[in-house]
Amino acid sequence: MAVAFVFPGQGSQAVGMGKALADAFAPARGLFEEVDDALGEKLSETMWNGPAETLTLTENAQPALLAVSLAALRVLEAEAGLHLARDAAFVAGHSLGEYSALAAARSLAVADAARLLRIRGRAMQKAVPVGAGAMAALIGVELEAAKAIAAEAAAAAGGVCAAANDNGGGQVVLSGAKLAVEHAVEIAKAHGVKRAMMLPVSAPFHCALMQPAADAMADALGRVSVAPPSVPLVANVLAEPIKDPAGIVRSLVQQVTSTVRWRESVLFMARAGVTVFYEVGAGKVLTGLIKRIAETASASSIGAPEDIARFKAAHV
Repeated sequence: MAVAFVFPGQGSQAVGMGKALADAFAPARGLFEEVDDALGEKLSETMWNGPAETLTLTENAQPALLAVSLAALRVLEAEAGLHLARDAAFVAGHSLGEYSALAAARSLAVADAARLLRIRGRAMQKAVPVGAGAMAALIGVELEAAKAIAAEAAAAAGGVCAAANDNGGGQVVLSGAKLAVEHAVEIAKAHGVKRAMMLPVSAPFHCALMQPAADAMADALGRVSVAPPSVPLVANVLAEPIKDPAGIVRSLVQQVTSTVRWRESVLFMARAGVTVFYEVGAGKVLTGLIKRIAETASASSIGAPEDIARFKAAHV
């Protein structure tokens, strides 16, 4: 039985996340303090007490989600004897979750990962003026059809429109200039899409408009140490494993402007023999997607003390 540990991305944040872990387990408290120290502020206070608008800011949500994932992982290691290098075939993360996966696999130091995500969040927000970009979800469509809709919308509206996330289960997210994305939503039904909706996001992630943020990440990543991960990372931009530090840095830079190939990443792991997926951190978004992509695999989330207890009962 091969196992993969996966880490959620933006959108999974909620006020109060990680508080029960911190209350129950010293290793979780230690991890939240480590992230607070790295950022020079009490991000944990915002995570646990809000306000929601502050937590949702990209520059806060990204390191906050990393903190919850790594706190849950620390508790699994301490309480259930998890040893990632021994127990996992692969790690993967959705967008910012890739940083959580790399920190989990000891490729990035926790403090470096937190600071990188703070830089990434700020750079992504700054890359495009507020209101100039947008994202939309298309439901009931496969990637190639979604790409065709995006291309038609880009040509008609004269702006960038691209597939940002291939999430699987017939869900593809488009990103780009606001007018182009709105046009894509308008024409989607004519292309057989069941449902198309604009998303309440503050910037058009994972498209060419994010190039200034990619440049900022190339600079930031050039100033940190990246080690070979203890477990192969299935990278968003490749949908296949990578262990070479230079390749990891390239993929993290590329990831800012490229499609998150989540469906293909999950299919790769399933075809490589993974039958059990654990989503570590806040929410259950990836668990739901995995169940639709790899229908014969089991998927469950670990983000609260009761999840830790279940995992421990099954593995200790």
